[in-house]
Amino acid sequence: MTTLAVRRLAVPPRPRRRTGLIAAAVIVAALIALHWWAVRETDVSVTALVSGWSGIVDFLESAVPPDFTWATVVKPGIEACLVTLAIGLVGTTFSIPFSILLAVLGARTTSRNSFVYQASRGIMSFLRAVPDIVFALIFVTAVGLGPFAGVLAIILHNTGVMAKLWSEAMEEIDSGPSDALRVAGASSAQVAAHVVLPTVVPTFVGLLLYRLDVNVRSSLVLGLVGAGGIGFLINQSISLFRFDEMMTYILMVLVLVVAVDLLSGAVRKRLAV
Repeated sequence: MTTLAVRRLAVPPRPRRRTGLIAAAVIVAALIALHWWAVRETDVSVTALVSGWSGIVDFLESAVPPDFTWATVVKPGIEACLVTLAIGLVGTTFSIPFSILLAVLGARTTSRNSFVYQASRGIMSFLRAVPDIVFALIFVTAVGLGPFAGVLAIILHNTGVMAKLWSEAMEEIDSGPSDALRVAGASSAQVAAHVVLPTVVPTFVGLLLYRLDVNVRSSLVLGLVGAGGIGFLINQSISLFRFDEMMTYILMVLVLVVAVDLLSGAVRKRLAV
């Protein structure tokens, strides 16, 4: 009988636990040092907060109770809230075509030209990097004070953000159907129109509703720089030291934001069913 020689395989060495502990300690130390530097740079001071507490109390005494005068406060506030909602809605809707175009050109599943892909990603990055409030300041100097400057600012900034989100959603789908169409001779536009876009429609709508919610909040901030809406009235109240009026406008903003959030949440829930 032939005896088979059994060779013993070498046991792989155990990972060095000490090395992992050292690496973890270095990371923790680096994070602590980073936050220590950040706290120093931002002038975080508990002493300053405690010493300024009286100022906060004075502010609350001036702001409470809110001023609910219908003709001079509540009615203009409601009208301004509607303008703020309109800025967010129009800015979000008008950015959809540009966002879809950039998303298609900037997703690997639909864009095969490396130059077009990189150029589209660069435009997305630029539009996302510039805050909407900076765009609003630019457009206020171009078209003047008012909601139109806010709409233009929302369109540009939201185009970059939504195109980024939508392109990533397009890249996460199953590539099988797209590859099958390409093998059959379909162009990138045909692949996008017949496979990619129909697949990601529910995701697109969910992300669009999320951005509408964010843009309504952004419209409030844009009003502080002259782009109209309830933010303009809040800024005006602060300038006149009418903190009771400001508190009324803030309560209106709270109602507006909650209403938009509930509406978008209900639509997203409906789509998920």
